[in-house]
Amino acid sequence: MGLNPEPDHRSREAAREGSEFVELLEILWEHGREAVPKGPVSPSQLRVLYTLDREEGINLRMLAEALGSASPSVSRLCDRLQATGLVERTPSPVSRRELELRLTSHGRAYLAELRTRREQVLMATIDAMPAKSRRSLLEGLRAFRNAAGASGQDSGGARPLRSTA
Repeated sequence: MGLNPEPDHRSREAAREGSEFVELLEILWEHGREAVPKGPVSPSQLRVLYTLDREEGINLRMLAEALGSASPSVSRLCDRLQATGLVERTPSPVSRRELELRLTSHGRAYLAELRTRREQVLMATIDAMPAKSRRSLLEGLRAFRNAAGASGQDSGGARPLRSTA
């Protein structure tokens, strides 16, 4: 499955529509984030929480690599998340010189609430669409996800799309 070297008019139009969709989704996501009682964390902190949710017990170096960031920056993010009670550092059972990073029960509850609120906001929008459009959206999102995964652009830990149609 190769990439089309010269995008046609429809590909450019789809990319423009996709960009607008992502911007709208960011706005909807922000509404869900603002609704979580704990108060919003920064986008960078949220990336840390998502990564720790997927990679339980990783060390700071591995987290920095996963985020594509410098260790000192990631350490400061973790300091702030630890101060808010969302992340904990525990001694590694393998190496006394390393610490493992984990979500606290409060951090897990925060992510669960965030995902629930975001899903509610998204579902309200999707429910307003005609059934045929919802099926088309699901089909298109699956194809997009497959293409992103085939080209190495997959997010690496995103949850799979579930069929509800």
